[in-house]
Parts: sequence; structure tokens; C-alpha cells
Amino acid sequence: MKKAVLTLSAVALALSMAACSEKPVEPQKPIADTQAQQNVDNVLLAEFKGPYNGVPAFDKMSLADLKPALEKGMALNLAEIDEIANNPEPANFQNTIVEMERAGSELSRVFTYWGIWSSNKSSQEFREIQQEMAPVISSFRSKITQNKKLFERVKAVYESEELATLTSEEQRITWMTYNGFARNGATLNDEDKKRYADINQELASLHTQFSNNVLADEENYVLYLEQDQLAGLPESFVNAAAGMAEARDNKGKYAITNTRSSMDPFLTYSEDRALREKVWNTYYSRGDNGDEYDNNELIKKILTLRHERIKLLGYDNYAQWRLEDRMAKTPERAMDLMEKVWPAAIARVKEEVADMQAIADAEGANISIEPWDYRFYAEKVRKDKYALDSDEVKQYLQLDKLREAMFFVAGELFNFEFTPVAEGKVPVFHPDVKVWDVTDKTSGEHIGLWYLDPFARQGKRSGAWATTYRSYTTFDGKKTVLSSNNSNFVKGAEGEPTLISWDDAETYFHEFGHALHFLSANVAYPSSHSGVRDYTEFQSQLLERWLLTDEVINNYLVHYKTGEPIPQTLVTKIKNASTFNEGFKTTEYMSSAIMDLLYHTTDPAKIEPDSFERDELTRLGMPKEVVMRHRTTQFGHIFSGEGYAAAYYGYMWAEVLTSDAAEAFAEAPGGFYDKEVGDRLVKYLFSVRNAMDPEEAYRKFRGRDARVEALMRDRGFPVTSED
Repeated sequence: MKKAVLTLSAVALALSMAACSEKPVEPQKPIADTQAQQNVDNVLLAEFKGPYNGVPAFDKMSLADLKPALEKGMALNLAEIDEIANNPEPANFQNTIVEMERAGSELSRVFTYWGIWSSNKSSQEFREIQQEMAPVISSFRSKITQNKKLFERVKAVYESEELATLTSEEQRITWMTYNGFARNGATLNDEDKKRYADINQELASLHTQFSNNVLADEENYVLYLEQDQLAGLPESFVNAAAGMAEARDNKGKYAITNTRSSMDPFLTYSEDRALREKVWNTYYSRGDNGDEYDNNELIKKILTLRHERIKLLGYDNYAQWRLEDRMAKTPERAMDLMEKVWPAAIARVKEEVADMQAIADAEGANISIEPWDYRFYAEKVRKDKYALDSDEVKQYLQLDKLREAMFFVAGELFNFEFTPVAEGKVPVFHPDVKVWDVTDKTSGEHIGLWYLDPFARQGKRSGAWATTYRSYTTFDGKKTVLSSNNSNFVKGAEGEPTLISWDDAETYFHEFGHALHFLSANVAYPSSHSGVRDYTEFQSQLLERWLLTDEVINNYLVHYKTGEPIPQTLVTKIKNASTFNEGFKTTEYMSSAIMDLLYHTTDPAKIEPDSFERDELTRLGMPKEVVMRHRTTQFGHIFSGEGYAAAYYGYMWAEVLTSDAAEAFAEAPGGFYDKEVGDRLVKYLFSVRNAMDPEEAYRKFRGRDARVEALMRDRGFPVTSED
């Protein structure tokens, strides 16, 4: 779900690429020699060397090099930008837009390593550097967005007659570059520009502090259990918890870490209600404990600064500014989608709670269902209604086998083949990381590499995400892809496979969908990889659908002990229960999405985060048995950066596209492996990235706009109308 190497303050899409694009091999019209062309000796700045067109030197990265590399990389990039801005020749696409696309390769490589330290192997030493450098990086980016001469050249290209002669991709990246400047302060007067830049620096520090506070709470709160506290927990989970405890020097105990991958199964299976409540409270209190890591005041400051900044640009609220260039266009359209689905979601929660309460009453539990009971009793309802035991399903969901299934799907749809890279041939940043060579099955052409970092560990942020270390471009010679998937699965005990839940299996496919989006790219310029937030989740959500195809079920879902395929009776139960607990899942997500929009359409002066969250959810009729998927104080999507700020609704927007596109496959003669529909999928929905307007791309695939009714059918909600 999360795809970011480095989250920074608001920066133009095209300009962030100007700072992070790849270094040219053979420039078509090279700018004059500058310091940017000099050889560098810092490994974090150096060109990727070795096989596969060069790979990151993860085995040589040192934190001692990070700050000097950032400082030098920014200096080199600014020298390139100044040379573009001061070019005495009239501005045109080649000497302005293309040169901006070329600029900043050294800094791009530094950010690759920064992302590893930030997400995969954080430490106190890194966090201190991060806290110090975040505002410096923001200031650097403001120097680009506020370079008056550079903006005038970009504007000249955008308004030139030449624009009509460019390719559609070149026209789009010119528009994105111009729009990025205009939306990020380039048109302001000098005084307002300075304030705009100062706000960005302040926000960069606050975003970093927010993220580090959440990570601190995740690391500081670990619950160690004794043998007599394990009632109800599956054997695989117990073994994994023992391994986690031993890794933390508590051999003989069982560690429940403060992450979703540990919390979720514990709340599903533990029979100890008091412990469930404790684990639930600890997890959902991250950033909200009234201590040095509390995020409430940070949230107020972040919202206030964002509001002040967009007022400088003439917008009424932050969401209005954020959504202007997204598919939704306005916060009203985004909220309208939420309001269409919300009533059905909370109505379904009421039904789900009634089913759970009936079981609790029948067992003589003498309780009223609370949030820490929801997963536990939902599992009982699942068994009662569908005779479906989640732990039984888990025995057929081996991480390695699921990876093979994903490779199979990639081969059928994208014609990709994945071959393991021999250990030691490509440097990795942790022994758990494995690498595959991705080639075209027919021609054998090298497409790129796929890195996989699947397991939870200390210093790694929670959740699952995908990223790239290098993206596909052709404008300066073909650059192959370096893609990565990252998860936080609890590693199986020594000698045993890692077993995961059905939800985790869907997430595994989801993140692989992002990787396929990277690997299948067929664009010329770096800026074409800048995503439209309410669209970029669509491709990955869609890939989840292949997990339930017969080809995957029959060949890759086998019992981890016997090797026997999953019984058809169990498959039928899974399909019959496909909309089970949809009220809970939709409501916990949508409450976060709605609150995000409310935070960014409300005057910050009227917001106290704790009471605002509580009061608004009450007004919305939020069921007391469900909590936001991301409570405000731990909502990293929107407060540790701005990538999803006022845009978390995008998962739902993308889900409408997903459901509608899935029906296109379901209606096709070949089902989900139909050749014609699959070809359109790759051509219009994956390979074009952001080189084509997403709405236009979807219409080319489907022949029409997506319809929300498909989403309602998917979730088992009432469908009241049809276009």
C-alpha cells in the first residue's frame, strides 16, 4: 500500500524528478561542463556499478557518508539547475525540460540509500541525521521551485508553438513541470516566496518527527508472554513469537510486537480478553501516550502550516489545492464517493456485531462486543456461518509458494520470467533480502531486477510497500528497472515455512502489483513515473484478484506439511465468504479517509486532534466497535509526509476502478487470463505510467468510465442504481 523512498514537503512532481532523475549516458545536447560532471568518491553518490546495468552498493553504504553525500549531491544538482536557468539560448523543450529531466543523478542515488535507512534499517543515528537534514533538503527544493529564471524558461516552453509539435508524453511532462512550479509558489512575490519556503522547511522537520515518534512507540512497546498466556494462538504464530523474543534476548518467552502483523493475528486468536484489550490499546495508542513521542501538538502545527501555505496560493483549503490535479479534482467529489459507500458500510457493521454478540451470548461470555473483541468473534462467526477457519486456510498459504504464484501471474499477463540471482552477485542491505532477474519470456531481454525484503525486524517500519531504485527511461539510452517489495511478515520458526493469513496474501499480491507497474513501464522520461495518487493504487489492487483464480489456487496453495493442494471444499468456503467482514474492513478504512478530508477542509484553528477525531466520528455515526484503521496520531500516510495528505480516499477511488476492471476480465471468454483484455491491461493501465491522463487511459482499456456499482457488488452492499 505504501510506495515511497523519501517523503518530503510539497514539491512539484516534475521538479522532484529534476532532483532525482537519472544521469544521462549520451546527452543529446549536453550542457556545459560543470561540477556535476566530476567524478565523485563518495559511494552514495557514485554511479551504480556491476551487473544488470549497475546496482546499488548496499554492501558498502555507511551512515558516515550520508550527510556529506546529501550536501554534495544538492550542490551538484543546483549547479545543473542554475546552468539550465541561465542558458543564453531561447528556451525550448530540449534545452529546458529535457535538461531538467537529466539533472540530479548523483542526488537520486543518495536518496536510494536514504530510503533504505529510513524504511528498512532505521537507527537512532540515522534519525538524528534525518531530523537535521529534512529542513535542509526542503530548502534545497525550494531553491528550485522558486528559481525565477528557471520558471520563466519552463513557462516559455509551455506557452510556445513548439508544444504542439511534441509527442503526447512530452506535452504531458511539460504541463506537469509548469503546473508543478505554479502550484508550488513560483508565481508568488518575493516575501511570500520566502514564507512559502520557510513553511516547507518547518513541515519537513515536523513530518520527520511525526514518523520517528510512531516508530519509537512501535519499538518501545513489546509484550512478552509466558507459556500459560498463549491459549488460542496458532502454533505457527507461537513459534514465530518465540523467535521474535529470542531475537530480542528474551529466549523462553513470546514477543507480541507493536505492529499490525503481530497485533492482528493476536487479536484474532487469543482467548485472553484482558490481553487482547492490552494489545489493542497499545497498538491504537501509538503517538497518543502523552509522553515525549506524543503527536497531537505536531498534528496541529502541521495542519496550521499547510493551511497557511495554500492560503498564500489563493486556495480555500489544503484539500482543494491537493486534489486539483488528481482524478477526483475536488474534495467534494472525493467526499461524494465516500458518502455513497459509508451508509452501507456502517449498516453492515451493525449486522456483523449482531452476529458476534449472538455467539458471545450463546457462550455465556456476559460481555458487550468491544473493538478488541471484533477480530476474535468475527473469526467465530466465520467458522459458524461459513465453516471457515482462518488458521486452516493459513496452512495452505506459504510465503514462498505465493511468491511462485505471483511469478506465474506475471508470466501469463506480462510475459515476465523471474530467475533467482545467485547470492553475492548483487549486494543487499540485509541477509533476508533476495533478488531475481526479470526477463522477457520470449526474447530473453533483460527487464530489470526485483528485490524482496519480506520479514519484520527492529528498525524496519511497519506495513508493506514497494519502491524503485531505478526506473525505466529511454530518452538517454535505455535504463532498466530496479524494483523492490518490502513487507513485515513474522518469519516462520527455523526450518519451517512462513505461513500468512489470507489478508496478508492479498497484500503480498497488492504490493507485487506495484512492482509489475514499475517493471512493465514503457515511457521515455523520468517525470512520466510521477504518480497520480488516486490512480496509482488501482493497478496493485487489481492484481489481488488473481489470488482467487483457479490457476493459482490449484497449483500454489498447498499444505505446508503434506504438500496436498487446498481442498475444493475449502476453496468454496473462501469464495462464499469473500464479502465476510466487509463492513469492518470498509468502515475502518473509510473512517480514516473521511477524517483525512475533514482535517484538510477544516480551519486548523478549530481543530484539537483528539477531540476532533472523536467528535467527527460520532457525528458520522462511527460504530463504537470499530476504530479508524489509522488513528490520527499514527496516521503516517498524511502526517509523516504529504504523499497521501487529503488523498487517502484514493484507495477507494482506485477500488472503484479495480472492481469495474475486474468485471471486464470476468466477462471475457478467457476470464482473468484472457489474452485480449490482458493485452489492453498492460498497454493502457500498466506500461503508460503517468505519460497519459489516467481517465483517458482507463477509457481506452474499458471503453467507458468506471462505475461505482461494481464496487458495491464486490463488497456485497446494496446496489441502488446503474448507469
